[in-house]
Amino acid sequence: MGKKPSNTETVPEAPALAEGMMTDFITGQPVKETEKERVRQEVARQLIFEYQIAPEAMEADFPVKVEGKRKRVDIAIFDAGKEHVIETLRRAVICRPFPNVGKRSVVKIRDFAQAEKDLEELQGVMTAAEGCEWGLWTNGLERFFLRKEKRRFEVRFAPHGDWPMADGTMSTPDVHAETYVRPGDENALRRAFQRCHNFIHGNEGMPKDAAFWQFLYLIFAKMYDERANRGPARKFFALASEPFTEEGRMKIRTRIDELFKATKRHYGLFRDSDEITLSNRALAYMVMELARYNFSRSDVDAKGAAYQEIVGANLRGDRGQYFTPRRAVNLVVRILDPKENEKVFDPADGTGGFLVATLAHQLRRFRAEYKRELGEKTQDSILDRLRDYARTKVFGADFDPFLVRASTMNVLMAANIEGNIFHMDSLAFPHGHLPGNELAKKHVPFGSVDVLMTNPPFGSEIPITEPAILQNHQLARRWTRTDDGQWMEQTTTQNAVAPEILFIEQSIRWLKPGGRMGIVLPNGILGNPGDEYIRRWILRNCWVLACVEVPVEAFIVEANVGILTSLLFLKKKTETEMDAEAQGHVKEYPIFMAVAEKAGVDRRGNPLHKRNPDGTEKMVTRIYEERVKTNGNYETRQRKIIEPEIDDDFPAIGDAYEAFRAKNQEPGA
Repeated sequence: MGKKPSNTETVPEAPALAEGMMTDFITGQPVKETEKERVRQEVARQLIFEYQIAPEAMEADFPVKVEGKRKRVDIAIFDAGKEHVIETLRRAVICRPFPNVGKRSVVKIRDFAQAEKDLEELQGVMTAAEGCEWGLWTNGLERFFLRKEKRRFEVRFAPHGDWPMADGTMSTPDVHAETYVRPGDENALRRAFQRCHNFIHGNEGMPKDAAFWQFLYLIFAKMYDERANRGPARKFFALASEPFTEEGRMKIRTRIDELFKATKRHYGLFRDSDEITLSNRALAYMVMELARYNFSRSDVDAKGAAYQEIVGANLRGDRGQYFTPRRAVNLVVRILDPKENEKVFDPADGTGGFLVATLAHQLRRFRAEYKRELGEKTQDSILDRLRDYARTKVFGADFDPFLVRASTMNVLMAANIEGNIFHMDSLAFPHGHLPGNELAKKHVPFGSVDVLMTNPPFGSEIPITEPAILQNHQLARRWTRTDDGQWMEQTTTQNAVAPEILFIEQSIRWLKPGGRMGIVLPNGILGNPGDEYIRRWILRNCWVLACVEVPVEAFIVEANVGILTSLLFLKKKTETEMDAEAQGHVKEYPIFMAVAEKAGVDRRGNPLHKRNPDGTEKMVTRIYEERVKTNGNYETRQRKIIEPEIDDDFPAIGDAYEAFRAKNQEPGA
């Protein structure tokens, strides 16, 4: 499986790459960056890292004569170790630019009959190359796999759900090959999720929310199948030809219906009325897309990123529900650095971004503890350790039942365990009528949390007005400024308070003395003169560890809303520390401050690259690992690719914080 390297694996010095050029994954040489080329490079990367086909066995723009006319195969794949001639051509790829979706988030996915005209060129190439058995046509979103079948008097092109790995492994018409199932990287999973969501929303006519739930049911079933069944007992698969016949689709339906019944019995999130209502055609398509990947062994970050993209499209902003940009999430986790023995909680969990990033953080730590090569048994023990951590130390809560299930799914994909996501009103805790309240009192009572991270709903348009909630919060009181510049709490409460203000107080209540938290807040709380009483209250109860301003582009791209926010990092004071300060023993301490000006993307979501003083893009050489089959044997080797350096301030801020903390001990006990 291909692995995107960490910053430590990046070689900063790289040769110049001219403007408008990109590196070819096949040759390592510069090629002109076009819409079509981006699709081709995406396919080439997948062929190397997922299908384990050696780049030496590939050639771009290979010429083939079709009915007297010269055609070029965008990616030609030959017998390993053989000369690149038409006699050794075994697979052909035709690429087209990614479809222009405009403002549409959903594109209708065509079937083979609808794409017949586009497939004619591919069929012509496969006919001209007698030994070319497999073909792929793709525009990045749609993919059509063909297999050439030679009959006595004709050549037939049969649709397939996929094509073989480098060693020829695949699901045959009669046998589902376990060895064919492989981990998926972020891009592969994102595309697979996109195709599934597009198919049921665009092709089935389902509303987006209904389409999302059908997608979610299948993901639950897939994860349960990986956990509960092995080998021949597996039910979540599609044989090579099944998705393209009515008989085959019915077989898939029978397996999945049986599997989903077992899934509902296993997980307590489902109602009796929850059913997979997809047509047989749509169900077969989605199973075909998802079955090829082993979710349990796919990278946690990759699964989280792919899933977040789908769930984010279904997230409403009418109640201040905006999921946190991934770059900001990762920085929060990095700065707070939760340990394996520490309880982590998010009281406004949303889609589970902070919890999944925490699981990925621990997984990297677990893997780093093993100095030797990770074998199968070692990998299993690490995943067991991650599941145990998720079961005993990771907790979340949300008011919205939609988000509770969405977050549960996210944790399930990350750790193959449903985790601890409570359906409750966190601002009403420990009171409240929702079903998760009692469980939360048992697992995350006030004063029990080591690390809290959250992005609460905020905004004056969604105020908290319930007297039962307001009367239980100091920050809901009226505050007046005294002559000496201090603020005094009054006995009366305000009529309405923005939710983020109450979340500050409630979050600090959840922390142990010495516990740490990171919270996303609108900048007004940190700067408005009228909100000074809030800042004074925070300083009375907490040490301020750090404050990082987030660029507006991060929320515009990932949440479709322009919000000026900051990340505030706090550490709860002990009673002794607060008493000492009340008696005038105030300790001065340094606070880490930073402004993130760049978030890796511009306001339209396009990648933002660093520039040299002369205006040219700054390049880096990244090292990728590839496992490919050459001369009948697999080998793992490193591959250097020159890429533009993403202009993202968050990793540098993380580095700066660690350097700051190395020189300055955390305040407090």
